[in-house]
Amino acid sequence: MVVGNLVLQLETVVIGSGPGGYVAAIRAVQLGKKVAIIEREFIGGVCLNVGCIPSKALISAGHRYYQAKNSETFGVSVDNVHIDFAKTQDWKNNKVVKTLTSGVEMLLKKNKVEIIKGEAYFNSDNELRVINGDEAQSYSFKHAIVATGSRPIEIKGFRFGGRILDSTGALNLSEVPKSLVVIGGGYIGTELAGVFANLGTKITILEGLPSILSNYDSDMIKLVENNFKKKGVDIVTNAMAKEATKQEDSVRVSYEVDGEEKAVEADYVLVTVGRRPNTDDLGLESVGVKLDEKGLVVVDEQGRTSQKNIFAIGDIVPGLALAHKASYEAKIAAAAIAGQKVAIDYVAIPAICFTDPELATVGLTEKEAKEQKIDVKVSKFPLGGNGRAISLDQTEGFIRLISEKESGLILGGQVAGASASDIISEIAVAVEARMNVEDLALIIHAHPTLSETIMDASELALGYPIHI
Repeated sequence: MVVGNLVLQLETVVIGSGPGGYVAAIRAVQLGKKVAIIEREFIGGVCLNVGCIPSKALISAGHRYYQAKNSETFGVSVDNVHIDFAKTQDWKNNKVVKTLTSGVEMLLKKNKVEIIKGEAYFNSDNELRVINGDEAQSYSFKHAIVATGSRPIEIKGFRFGGRILDSTGALNLSEVPKSLVVIGGGYIGTELAGVFANLGTKITILEGLPSILSNYDSDMIKLVENNFKKKGVDIVTNAMAKEATKQEDSVRVSYEVDGEEKAVEADYVLVTVGRRPNTDDLGLESVGVKLDEKGLVVVDEQGRTSQKNIFAIGDIVPGLALAHKASYEAKIAAAAIAGQKVAIDYVAIPAICFTDPELATVGLTEKEAKEQKIDVKVSKFPLGGNGRAISLDQTEGFIRLISEKESGLILGGQVAGASASDIISEIAVAVEARMNVEDLALIIHAHPTLSETIMDASELALGYPIHI
C-alpha cells in the first residue's frame, strides 16, 4: 500500500455523493466554502445508480408493456406484444442512469468541488484517511458532512447471491423471471413486485405484518391490493420467512403462517425487509460521534452531531429514508456550516410509493391529527368524479385533505391514483405555506386535469362541492 505521509488540508469535506452528499457539496460552494467530496463507489450514490432512478425506469417500462397488452378499452389492440429485456436494461443503464450520474459529476466539477475517490475513515474529529485500492491519504478538515446512505438488510437463511436477490440484483436481472417471491411488502418490495407483475411474472409477496405498505392508510392499501389481485399476485401476510434453498434452476422458500409451515418455489427470491445505515465502517464512534441503538447518527435540528464540526444527513440519521429528505437536510447542514441560522422542519415532507396505483402522503394523516388531539375535518374526493381521470380510464383512487375544523388550516393530505407523485406537491405547498381550504378552493385549476381534484376536495371541505 502506498501511504501519503503528508496530511493534506481540506476546508469542508462531504462523504458520499448521493442526493444528500452532492447537494450538500454544491450548496456549500454556493455559500462560499471550499469543498471536497469523497466517494467510494459511484457518483450519484444508491439513488441514481441502483435505487430511485433505475427502479422508476423499470416501472415505466412495465407500464408500457402492460398497457400495450391491455388497451382494448380504448379500442386499441396490439398483437404479438413482447419485451426485449436486454434492450430495456441497456436503456435504463445507459440512457437514464448514465445521463443523470454524468450530469451530477459535471455539476460537481462546474462548482469546483474536488472529487476524491476512496473510502473514508475518521482518525479524529478533524482528520480522516481515504483508502483507494493500494493507496491511502490523510486529510485534515474544518467541517465534515457524512452522507453515506444505507444498504439492504440481509436476513438469516437468505444470504444474498445467485437466485437470492437484494434490490440491486433485482434491478439488474438479465431476464424477466417466470416467477418471483418477494420477502417484505414495504415500498421497495411492492414497487419491484409491480414492475415484474406488469411484465408477466408470477409474484408471491410474503409480509411479516398484517398488511403490506403498513405506513399508509387502509383505504390506500386496499387499492394496491386489488390491483395486485387483478394481476394474479399472491399476498401472504403475517408470514415469517424461514429459509431459501437453492435448486439447479429455481429457489424454494419456506415460511410460516399461523404456526403452519409452508413453501413456495420460484425462479428468484427478492429480499426487501429494510435497509441498514452505513455507519459501521467510518470510525464515527471512535471520534466521539454518538449513534443510537439502530446505528443511526444522533443529530440536532441542523444535522450537527455530538462533534460540533461533523454533520450527518440522509439515511444515516433518524426519520424516513427518502432521497428528497436527504437533499433537504443537505441544504440545512451546508447553511449551518456557512453560519446561517437554519433548522430542519419536516412539517411538509412527502412520501410516495410508485405502486399501481401510486400512493402519496404529506403532513398529518387523520389518525396522527387525532393523536395530537386536533379537531379535524376529512374531505375525500374520488377520482371517479374527475373528467381527466375518466378520459385516462384511471378512476381508481381519491384525494383526501386533512384540515383543522375551526380554521380550515390544511394539516395534511393523501393522494391515491394516477399521478399521485406529482399531485401531492400542491398539498405540500399548502401545508408548508399554512394555507386553508378556502385558499385552495379559490385557485383556478386548469381543466381538464387531475389536479382539479385538489380544488374539488377543498370545496368539499368548505361545504360547497360541485362535482360530488
